[in-house]
Amino acid sequence: WNPDDIRDDLQEYVADKLGENDGVLIIDDTGFIKKGITSAGVQRQYSGTAGRTENCQIGVFAAYASVKGRALVDRELYLPKTWTEDRERCRAAKVPNEREFATKGELARHIVLRSLASPLPIAWVTADAAYGQESRFRRLLEQSGVGYVLAVPKSQFTVGCPRIEGLFAQAPAEAWERISCGDGAKGPRAYHWAAVRLPAVAEFDYQGEVPHRMRWALARR
Repeated sequence: WNPDDIRDDLQEYVADKLGENDGVLIIDDTGFIKKGITSAGVQRQYSGTAGRTENCQIGVFAAYASVKGRALVDRELYLPKTWTEDRERCRAAKVPNEREFATKGELARHIVLRSLASPLPIAWVTADAAYGQESRFRRLLEQSGVGYVLAVPKSQFTVGCPRIEGLFAQAPAEAWERISCGDGAKGPRAYHWAAVRLPAVAEFDYQGEVPHRMRWALARR
């Protein structure tokens, strides 16, 4: 059986059972702790699952979420350069010869393009700062015309501002609102939030002379 064919069947099933016009595609990576050196892509690397550097495999995943539920819908195995530069090791682990090195961001872009071409109705894409800080990932979403909410580091530059933190340093005290994110493993998670509207980008935010998209920066403290 071909795992990509199964992925395509799964996406059709999820689209039928969970699909909504305002559906969200969620991108993230996770690690699988392993022993030994023969599992494809395994090496000592940071694992978000373990919260530390471990001997593990890393996969980039996509989940689909709507008001009806959520499900995993795609995946890519991350192969470090120590693997892609050792073709004999790759062959022993059944890694295809055509598989070259790709960053997690590149793998995420492949997943997004496949998902947007699938039957899944996707209005938004979301990911953490590991992906949000990549301008190429953001540009792909802009060019695809899909909405997005991406985490970025406070040092990220944006339209008309060298660092995103500079925008919020100017925010008055009344701009910050205390909002709960719900309970976490260590109890309630309440933060102060503020939002600022960013300047429009003519290339992406207008249809002719009519604005059809707004972009905002949202910060918590």
